[in-house]
Amino acid sequence: MTDVRPLAGFTVGITAARRAEELGALLVRQGAAVRYGPAIRIVPLADDTELHAATMRLLESPVDIVVATTGIGFRGWIEAAEGWGLGEKVLDHLSNASLLTRGPKAAGAVRTAGLAEDYSPASESSAELLQYLTQSGVDGRRIALQLHGEPLPYFAETLRQAGAEVIEIPVYRWVAPADPGPLDRLLDAVLEGTIDALPFTSAPAAASTVAMARRTGRLGALIEVLSSRVVVACVGPITAAPLASLGISTVQPLRSRIGALARTVADALVTASPTLYAAGHVLQIRGTGALVDGEWREIAPAPMALLRALARQPGRVVARRELSAELPSGGEAHAVETAIGRLRTSLGGTGVVQTVVKRGYRLAMNPGDTPAPIG
Repeated sequence: MTDVRPLAGFTVGITAARRAEELGALLVRQGAAVRYGPAIRIVPLADDTELHAATMRLLESPVDIVVATTGIGFRGWIEAAEGWGLGEKVLDHLSNASLLTRGPKAAGAVRTAGLAEDYSPASESSAELLQYLTQSGVDGRRIALQLHGEPLPYFAETLRQAGAEVIEIPVYRWVAPADPGPLDRLLDAVLEGTIDALPFTSAPAAASTVAMARRTGRLGALIEVLSSRVVVACVGPITAAPLASLGISTVQPLRSRIGALARTVADALVTASPTLYAAGHVLQIRGTGALVDGEWREIAPAPMALLRALARQPGRVVARRELSAELPSGGEAHAVETAIGRLRTSLGGTGVVQTVVKRGYRLAMNPGDTPAPIG
């Protein structure tokens, strides 16, 4: 028996711009197929006039507290400042402030710059960082808040309401992708049922994906699909917010890390594919095929659609007219019979699919088996 990797048969869509290849590689390593459709792009740091303006404002007078939220963002800020001839001046300015970092990567970037952090929350969360600041007292303090690709309105506003002057440092900004084609095609694949999971690494990517669906008249269909058969994963609650506002449930790792997100996607996909027992065989249905007694069987789209329909209520007889509606391109009774024949061949002639004369087809559930519905 050939070893089957954990995510064999599943296809994952990736909308990220930054670290998309890293996330994709983690999933491919486990056997998944990956389709990329960047929903955003990053404005180059040195070309960003907003970052330059914020830096100049920061240098106007001493700063009391600096909040570094990401390692790549903090490093990029210092590199951009060096490009403007302001590197040493910015570092001198920051060296007199209390530095707070959101996690170990931000702390590492701060140390690499020759500085040292004063506090970093164990949870690596913005919420704990904000709580620390407000409890410490920020009235009358001048605070530099390094953003991480999107505004942090709640964070900044809470500090302002507590009496602080907040300078938001937009280290890199998300904007719409220069070529929306890959995202458009990825959305088509999601709606066609060929994508099994859609992980998001940032709120802007989630919001941009929703905006593309709304703009092209596909939002209702997207919400329905993401709320049913597609696993939607987010690196954290801030990333999930644009989806939560539409009622779309997501799975999230305990730690906001790419590796943890990949593991969460893998676990959710496997959990969403329960095991069935039919005709004496162990059957697990996946995106593009099925595991039969541990052996991987690739199945073409039309017969795969019928297998999913039969598995929704294992053992129930499904009429031909119901099955014809499940075919990707529709079809009459003969199209169903052809697809069923191909399905049986793909499953290796196991007898898993049973004909019920004049009624339709069913999965051959054995007496005493406990059916596990497939979503």
